[in-house]
Amino acid sequence: MSLSSSELSLAPIHRLIKKAGAARASEDAAEELRKILEDVAVAIAKEALSLAQYAGRRTVKREDIERAAKTLLRGFYT
Repeated sequence: MSLSSSELSLAPIHRLIKKAGAARASEDAAEELRKILEDVAVAIAKEALSLAQYAGRRTVKREDIERAAKTLLRGFYT
């Protein structure tokens, strides 16, 4: 994923790293976390879309996202 196609800006990523307890975060660290978060988000969205289509819907609902996250992030998201 190139920088120009990124959906998330770096400022909130820096804030997330600081919220986790870091005093400072490098640009490379924020870029890598952004890439990982975007990859995970797309995977969850794809799974949620599959669930919605299986249910005969074209609209992805909150419940689809929740179920997809629970499936893909087993042990982390409850």
